[in-house]
Amino acid sequence: MGMFSESVDVDCTAGGEPIGLLWAGRSYAVCAEPVRWYERRQWWAEETRAPLGSGPGVVDHEIWRVQVLPSAPVRVAQAAEPLTLDLTRHIRSGRWRILRIHDALRPRTA
Repeated sequence: MGMFSESVDVDCTAGGEPIGLLWAGRSYAVCAEPVRWYERRQWWAEETRAPLGSGPGVVDHEIWRVQVLPSAPVRVAQAAEPLTLDLTRHIRSGRWRILRIHDALRPRTA
């Protein structure tokens, strides 16, 4: 699993659930139900103060784990295995970032 932060364009349902994304010039479709959770961030290290009532987005990160497949398959072998990504959305700006790329869950050969 790699961890980093890279900007990504995400298409969402009216309820805010990711359904597709554009990353590195390639379109991907979400192929399994996304999972959402929240993680605490060290806001005191990044913000001088937290305005009253600004908890969402300041104290917690909204994280979505999605499995995606290329919308237009490049190769059949690539299209058969989904890529698992953790995405986060910045509450104030609405911008999305990729936080983690998970290794494919498949048996390893020696």
